[in-house]
Amino acid sequence: MLFPARPSWLGLLASASLVAAQTYTSCNPTEARCPADTGLEAESYTVDFTEGSDYMSWSSLGTGPIAFTPSGAEFTISRRGQSPTLYTNWYFFFGRVEVHLRAAWGTGIVSSVVLESDDLDEIDWEWIGGAVDQVQTNYFGKGNMTTWDRGGKSDMSDNQHTTHNYTIDWTAEAITWYVDGAAVRTLAYENALGGRNYPQTPMRVKLGIWAGGDPGNAPGTIVWAGGETDYSKAPFTMYVERVKVTNNNPASSYAYMDFSGTWGSIMVNAERAVMNVSLMTYNAWF
Repeated sequence: MLFPARPSWLGLLASASLVAAQTYTSCNPTEARCPADTGLEAESYTVDFTEGSDYMSWSSLGTGPIAFTPSGAEFTISRRGQSPTLYTNWYFFFGRVEVHLRAAWGTGIVSSVVLESDDLDEIDWEWIGGAVDQVQTNYFGKGNMTTWDRGGKSDMSDNQHTTHNYTIDWTAEAITWYVDGAAVRTLAYENALGGRNYPQTPMRVKLGIWAGGDPGNAPGTIVWAGGETDYSKAPFTMYVERVKVTNNNPASSYAYMDFSGTWGSIMVNAERAVMNVSLMTYNAWF
């Protein structure tokens, strides 16, 4: 079964810049008044991709098909220019994300799990195709790339042939990354530029694979990805079996009430609040 990917320059932009940060947002709420984000209304969401897709909760970005098989969602690069990606149609606001996956092999190939906000807050997992015994973690606050202490590397065993549970626990106080239940890194709010660089706004989940080693990328990106990608050795495939999201603030929507980008500025169930204000105004008049 194939999930038809939607060719888009947005996908190419995302794939070319993922090493730095997810640099695209359709409306940045720290710069403009933006529509409210659709929220995950349930306290938890689970999908088992080994049983098929969930079109109601996920959309595609980038080029290249995504197949759903008994092995899970298969994100495959078979030729240059492909970067198949799925992202949730809803946002969650603090909580926990568990992703059971096998990373792709291949020099320069990058498998990724990204949590991203409209204002470019971001929390990442990344696997380099030439580093079978390592996983990288990263974060960004408001797309800020002026500090160079955000990334981390953790040793692990066989990320390409063995399925592991990669979990991010995200609260207003700290972010902890876990591999198979063991914490490999923790970031406290105050240690991210005193909180200014701390990811703290509603996020979507993105799953994807891209060629950081594409010859057209910047030399620094190619080096970071482990070298140039040889497409004659394709296909390169990442397998995602299951995803579970726990939402600490279930809501139908989230709205930014000012331009600060702080968690305290987020209104939960914004449309209900507007409706209540309108009802109060109506009752006052009549």
